[in-house]
Amino acid sequence: MPLHQLAAAPAAHLAVNLLDAQSLLAAFGTIGVAVVLFAETGLLIGFFLPGDSLLFTAGLLCAGSATTPGHLSLPWVIVASAAGALAGAQTGYLLGRKAGPAFLTRTKSRKISGGAARAGEILERYGYAKAIVLARFLPIVRTVLNPLAGILGVPARTFALWQVLGGLLWTVGLVLAGYALGAAVPDVDRYLLPIIAAIVAVSLIPVGLELLRSRRAGRADGSA
Repeated sequence: MPLHQLAAAPAAHLAVNLLDAQSLLAAFGTIGVAVVLFAETGLLIGFFLPGDSLLFTAGLLCAGSATTPGHLSLPWVIVASAAGALAGAQTGYLLGRKAGPAFLTRTKSRKISGGAARAGEILERYGYAKAIVLARFLPIVRTVLNPLAGILGVPARTFALWQVLGGLLWTVGLVLAGYALGAAVPDVDRYLLPIIAAIVAVSLIPVGLELLRSRRAGRADGSA
């Protein structure tokens, strides 16, 4: 089904798929962007949500005519995405500071545990500023780094400054990228599925490289 037809479907008749950006936007529109990004960046249970593809798809929906079914307002999407991502990161940080290590140790998810380990490595390797910004572009890592920063005692002002910068780069950048593509390519919704698949693949590249680096480091340590 073309994107504009899916977005035009009444929310009441949609079986919302939380893993599908099109389904989320069709059911909840702009407010859904804020809620999903808040959950993904502020609550550990949101690690599986499609933040990257959601931002890009929302940008695509902003590129059509205002009379097009499912059209979203670019300014409001930018505001909603930035608000959700920034508030979510700050919430995750505060939860980490107050709940302490138990915040992460209670989870039985291997993905979350692995993400926490990578987030810790990134903080140690790059320092607070770079790590907090880079984490925004890494699925799962951007979910667990915020509470981990609180647990490790990253200064509140330092965290707030760099999470705002990283959050704006991530949200505004992806929304505008989707908008630019939608404005440049007619009927781009026909190619939306392969585009989203490419976005997901690209977003996973840094995670794959980090895993490869960790394995090589582990082998080197074992040999030593």
